[in-house]
Amino acid sequence: MRLDKATALLHLARRLAGSAEGLSLEEVAEEFGVDRRTAERMRDAVRDLFPQMEEIREGRAKRFRIPGGLDPFFETPTVEELADLALAAEASRQAGLPDRAENLIRLAGKVESRIRPGLRIRYAADVEALALTERIALRPGPRPACNPEVLRRLRAALLAMKQVRFAYTARGEGEAMMRTVDPCGLLFGSVYYLVGRREGAPEPVLWRLDRMADVEVLDGAAQVPEGFEMEAFANQSFGVFQEPAEDVVLRVRPGSADLARAFLFHPGQTFETQADGSLILRMRVGGLLELCWHLFTWRGEIEIVGPERLKTLMSEELARFPSVESAAPNDPS
Repeated sequence: MRLDKATALLHLARRLAGSAEGLSLEEVAEEFGVDRRTAERMRDAVRDLFPQMEEIREGRAKRFRIPGGLDPFFETPTVEELADLALAAEASRQAGLPDRAENLIRLAGKVESRIRPGLRIRYAADVEALALTERIALRPGPRPACNPEVLRRLRAALLAMKQVRFAYTARGEGEAMMRTVDPCGLLFGSVYYLVGRREGAPEPVLWRLDRMADVEVLDGAAQVPEGFEMEAFANQSFGVFQEPAEDVVLRVRPGSADLARAFLFHPGQTFETQADGSLILRMRVGGLLELCWHLFTWRGEIEIVGPERLKTLMSEELARFPSVESAAPNDPS
């Protein structure tokens, strides 16, 4: 059976990698049913993919083999993968996360160091070309403040499943208080949070990393609530704020229905298309204040059907904005 070109080259590469003594051109020609000239072209094509191919001389004859097997080839990253890694590093840098950006840059360097030199040079040009054409859109908002040493120690505690103790300054309190906490996970957003249960408390709560100091990993084992899962904890709220979940029903106007249908509001969302082209969005979440803030970005295209508390919160937030007429002429705010 005659093999297509790609399959034949792959088969030849496997034969050259699996043969300690290698193959001669004559053996390649015989095995694949081709003439010597075609066998030479096949050898050259495989050598382009595997520059480590060795040439073994037996008098005037030559044999060829690929030392080390083919695993390094199949583990080689693609240009797109390297470009995405560089893009992720740039996104972290723009978001005010220099330590994460540096980790990604170091990882990229380690990955690239495993690529064979000839291919690495070609990759570098392609990755640079993609980097020049792709950018992360800047988003307004606070940049998370986090001491890298605090994050490192919390990660160490999570890996070792140990308790942590730290000085914590709660909002509205001028003096830091020492807390002992069972760490359950980390939640990253515009602010970094430790999800942890205080000693004696039934459920974990959020602790801001930027309000922590003097973090110490203790010898005591962390007591994580039975059945606790970070994904489920994060998904029970629209944003970060944690509160009992409620059934939220929103109506999207017909003109924005297609946009909303392609939008991820929450992993548990459902849509119902209405006769007039509008869209009913249902989800069960907490964090209704953050949901209000998000709904402002839809500029009236989404109507709150329920619950009533969400409507009240939205009205209260709207009332917080002073009108132009009521603002003092020289008020710097």
